[in-house]
Parts: sequence; structure tokens; C-alpha cells
Amino acid sequence: MTPVLYSFRRCPYAIRARLAFQSADCRVELREVVLRDKPQAFLDTSPSGTVPCLVHADGVIDESIDIMRWALAQNDPHCWLDIPPSGEDLIARCDGPFKHALDRTKYSSRYPDEDVENHRKEASAFLSYLDAMLGPWLFERPSLADFAILPFVRQFAFIDKQWFDAQPWQNLQLWLQVFLNNPMFSETMQKFPQWQDGDTPVFFPIASS
Repeated sequence: MTPVLYSFRRCPYAIRARLAFQSADCRVELREVVLRDKPQAFLDTSPSGTVPCLVHADGVIDESIDIMRWALAQNDPHCWLDIPPSGEDLIARCDGPFKHALDRTKYSSRYPDEDVENHRKEASAFLSYLDAMLGPWLFERPSLADFAILPFVRQFAFIDKQWFDAQPWQNLQLWLQVFLNNPMFSETMQKFPQWQDGDTPVFFPIASS
């Protein structure tokens, strides 16, 4: 069977999953989910009811980083999986403390009892750490760590892009800009209609043979 990926275009977790399939040139049937109108087939499949969710011949995966690893295990022409343990630590910090602070900065109205400026400082500390270690990439060449973290840096940057651009993060800002200008990112961010049961399948990546 062709694997099925339930996705939502703007979700950074789903973006990272699609990036992995794009890099791997691993074909999936992409089903675009509208979060306010989740289809029953998706809810019946996903243990968490969140995107991304991958359905493949041997089961279901609904953690985005595990979906990335699954896709790259099928084909990893750019050696994204070749990262040191410190790369795994960076991903964990991104998905844990950084995402916690990012959400409370971006969606401050959801957390009226939280100090938004304190959370922005916490998020900024992680970004300053990345800035200090970046060459063109986090390690010697592009890796899983870069493309697992960049969608979340993008999300943080566009909370207040003018503020972000004014920070002393030259390496980080260049890293993000290179990512945004990459044709792979543009292809990953293509718009697809909301999936409904019975629709003609949509396959991703588009150029896959």
C-alpha cells in the first residue's frame, strides 16, 4: 500500500514530516486535514487526533519526528540521519522547552496567566544558542536536526518578524532565510484542498516517480 500522511499545511510538525518525505523522495498519499473539521477517518486512525499522522503497511505513527525517521529510513540520499547525539539533544530541546515558550509567546491570549515576555526570553535563549553554533548548518552538513528545528524557528520568527530581524542572530537569520528560499520548502508548502473520504488520491511529493 502507498503510505497515507494526514497533514495540515501550516503546522510546523506537519511541515517537518513533509520535508522528510520530500528529501527521501518517498511517495505518500497526502490528506490535508482542516483542524476545525477533522474527518472521522482521521480520528479513527490517529491515537492522538493530531497531525501529522502516518499510516503505513505495518501500523500508524503520529509523532512527527518518528515520521521523519521512518521516511528517511526508506531512503536517505542526503544523509540527514547521520547526526551526532548532540543533534538529537537539540531536537528534544526544540520540541520541549522551546516549543513550550513559543506557544506562550505566539498564542498569549490562550495563556492569560503567563508572562509572555518571560517566555519570549526563554525561546530567545535557545535561538541564541543555535546562533552561536551555526555555520551554514548546525553540523558539518544539512541533517535531520536542521530540518526538524527550522519549521519552529520559522513559526517563532513570524510572530513579530521586525523584532526577530532586529536581534543579533546573524547566523540564525541567514540559516532561516536559506531555508525559506529553498525550492524544497516551497514544494513542501504547496496548497492542497481539504481531504474528504472518497476523494481522488493526492500524492506527495508531486515530482515523485
